This record gives sequence, C-alpha cells and structure tokens, in this order.
Amino acid sequence: MDIGAKIRAIRTRKKITIAQMCEGTGLSKGFISNVENNNTSPSINTLQTIAVYLDVPLPYLLLEKKEHMQVVRKEERTFSAMNNLKVEHISSKGGLSLRSVEFPSGASIGDAHAHEGVECHLVLEGKILAEQGEDSFVLERGDSFSWNASVPHTVKNIGTEKAVVLIAVHSDTKNGAL
Repeated sequence: MDIGAKIRAIRTRKKITIAQMCEGTGLSKGFISNVENNNTSPSINTLQTIAVYLDVPLPYLLLEKKEHMQVVRKEERTFSAMNNLKVEHISSKGGLSLRSVEFPSGASIGDAHAHEGVECHLVLEGKILAEQGEDSFVLERGDSFSWNASVPHTVKNIGTEKAVVLIAVHSDTKNGAL
C-alpha cells in the first residue's frame, strides 16, 4: 500500500502545506513527512485524523490502486459480436460489467442461454421479448428487468427496428454472458 503518496497527493491537490496539516491534525512535521514518504505506518486512529482533516473517507486512504475508480473513455471501449448482436463493452470492475447490446430485428441471444451470475436490463430502444422459465414479457423503451442468469433465458428483438439493451452483469467468475 502506498498510503503516504496518496495522502501527499490529496494534500497537494488541495493546496495544503505540511505546516497547515500539522496545525489541523496536531501531528508533527517530521511524523507527517515520514508518513508521506512511507517511512512509518500510522495507526488507524491517526489515519482517521488525517482523513478527517483532508475531508476524505478513511476507506479511500486504504484502497489499493487497482480498487480506485476506473474510467473507460468512449473511444477506448471494445466491441464484440455474438449471434448477429453488436456488443459494446462499456465498463467492468470486479465481477460487474456494463454492456450495450444492439439487436437487429429478429435477433436474439439464443434459446436456453444460461451462465453464472445475475443480470439487470434496461431497454433503450425497440421492442424485445424476454423469456425465462415460465415467465415471458414484451418490453419497450424505458422498461427494465432482472434475473438470475443461471436459469436458461432468452432476449429477442420482436420489433421491426433495431433494439438496444443496456445490460449490467454481475458474476463471481469472468465467464459471464456476452
């Protein structure tokens, strides 16, 4: 963990001097310098004092770099295809991924499609049929649905125009659908 560098970066970004931080936290200049240079590991209570002074949540100071916010710019997104579907991979973090799926008229994810995890869908354009087990619903723009993806399911564009569905998939493994 590089807590010291994170504290220094926050302090610098907020234009706070070490002297101001010493006055605001009651910690010595040498101690803060040692913390920022990762020469000492402060206690949780001391980190809480620093976090309060810097106006950041304590857990933020404890996050590993890979746990920080991840940004994917529009031009950096990747695309894939499956059964005539155009899949735009918008973002993913841990076991959660967000995708936009374009269904040409008549296209579907296939019959009895199943995988580990849960899915939430939002119809952005078009008219689709969502089926899982005995459940069957026609959904249009603005409608949403969710399900346990390990139960066989299908999503089909039943309209005459393309359909676009925003899909959030959460899975503990990396082999989620699409």
